[in-house]
Amino acid sequence: MARRNAIVRRLPAIETLGSVSVICSDKTGTLTRNEMMVASLAAAGHIYSVGGNGYAPEGAVRWREADVHPDDHAVLMEFARAAGLCNDAMLHAHEAGWRVEGDPMEGALMALAGKITREGGAPFRHWTRTDAIPFDTAHRYMAVLHHDHEDRACIHVKGAPEAVLALCADQRAADGGSEPLDADHWTEMVEDLAAEGQRVIAVAARAVPQEHTILNTADLEGRLTLIGLIGLIDPPRPEAIEAVAECHAAGIRVKMITGDHAATARAIAGMIGLKNHDRVLTGADLEAMDDAALAEAAVQTDIFARTSPAHKLRLVTALQSRGLTVAMTGDGVNDAPALKRADAGIAMGLKGSEAAKEAAELVLADDNFASIAAAVREGRTVYDNIKKVISWTLPTNAGEAMTIIVALFAGMALPITAVQILWINLVTAITLGLALAFEPSEPGTMRRPPRPRDEPLLTGGLVWHIVLVSTLFLVAVFGMYYYATEKGYSVPLAQTMAMNTLVVLEIFHLFFIRNIHGTSLTWAAARGTRVVWACVIAVTTVQFAVTYMPPLQAVFGTEAVPLFDGLLIVAIGVVFFGLIETEKQMRLAFRSANGAAAG
Repeated sequence: MARRNAIVRRLPAIETLGSVSVICSDKTGTLTRNEMMVASLAAAGHIYSVGGNGYAPEGAVRWREADVHPDDHAVLMEFARAAGLCNDAMLHAHEAGWRVEGDPMEGALMALAGKITREGGAPFRHWTRTDAIPFDTAHRYMAVLHHDHEDRACIHVKGAPEAVLALCADQRAADGGSEPLDADHWTEMVEDLAAEGQRVIAVAARAVPQEHTILNTADLEGRLTLIGLIGLIDPPRPEAIEAVAECHAAGIRVKMITGDHAATARAIAGMIGLKNHDRVLTGADLEAMDDAALAEAAVQTDIFARTSPAHKLRLVTALQSRGLTVAMTGDGVNDAPALKRADAGIAMGLKGSEAAKEAAELVLADDNFASIAAAVREGRTVYDNIKKVISWTLPTNAGEAMTIIVALFAGMALPITAVQILWINLVTAITLGLALAFEPSEPGTMRRPPRPRDEPLLTGGLVWHIVLVSTLFLVAVFGMYYYATEKGYSVPLAQTMAMNTLVVLEIFHLFFIRNIHGTSLTWAAARGTRVVWACVIAVTTVQFAVTYMPPLQAVFGTEAVPLFDGLLIVAIGVVFFGLIETEKQMRLAFRSANGAAAG
């Protein structure tokens, strides 16, 4: 799991992952690259495109397919001041390129300011921040107050368009003056940019007197001038697109929960292949629903926009009320309740807070959704391997026990001595049983629906398998014992042949149980793994030693088995393998037919 960048903090989470039926994921940095870049600037009467690469403060601003200069378009310097001053990030130049220290979105805005001013990664050094209102999900904007040494003071605000528009009284006109705010126009512009998959923020400003040094919310409400909109792109991760498709094939619904605009979320959801990506619910929609309506909507909807951490908690509870096993991602301090409530809380390792990591069962070292899908695959594999070990151990032990019990109740000679039984248990349990713990994922692991969370390990199918295999063990061991005695072999030789029959059956049962969800009659299944063959060779070697080496013959009461009888023992193992494999294929075919009929 750790090699796949999923760090497990609590071991029971591995089993939970195998039964996850819904994954609720953040968008930015998890489903997308978290490498943001400003792509568009929307001002009154003008829409500019911004070029460049990554976070480098180098690139042209274009209008009507031509490069423009801030001297000719004064609004560009307004955008630059808002982007560079209302910002807590820093850009650093390295040999490998420019790196962001802080929020990636703010890093992209700082790069925009550098592109417009041509001042590199730290523009507007002569402005001094006097006060600030930090960003909060309650008001969804950040405001700063700056002063310079030329008797100027200015408030700059950036945030969600609807939040910033509500604070504005007018807008910056194309000629540099101001004009009445056209809220409908800006709302339509937000929808257009967001429909292209851009994350949209609004920026506004207000000049204040030099003696103004304290920033209050009253200084903003209805007193700002809107500069325009900034559209940022954050493309989906290619591996996330594949991981989402893999989850859908595994019967796992993927739901996106983001603070972005609904149109942006819808566009990104379409790119990564989410189901029902035309339907979006916002945080306001969720607040208007009662618990019953939310439970219904949460199951039917895969995209939730403009949400808060409180909405995440309600969504987890709503999905769980429908019997779903929910995995939830989070990174902030306020995400901790939702992570704690989820069946599998998954914190971000790179951008996650310590509170989120403490509340989560798993931590993603690379903040990548593909690692969640890989962790689910590993969780299913671990559960399968536990089931394989149990499915191999119980029938073989039951077969050994029934051999002794039947002989005792029938008053017959033991076909296998007590010492030989102990030897078989000692050798096979620490080799063949252990080998199953290292089994890789079966080919169809991520094409099966999630198992019910409350499904017991000892199912009816496993009980039937125990009865079938132990009965076949009993028939084969007693049959070989009586075959040997009928041929006039001594009792020690008959017991040796019965003991070797039991070991051969356990080896063939191992190769059968390695593929409990598919056929074992393939080259890949027969080839096995290095661990399996190392264990089989080890068991075969020590069993030959016990059978043919005189010192060990004296200890275990064995005699050398003739070549023909040895081949007969192997043939019995092949017949045993054929019988149980035929039964499995009939069972799988019946289950598949029932599933198709139900579908």
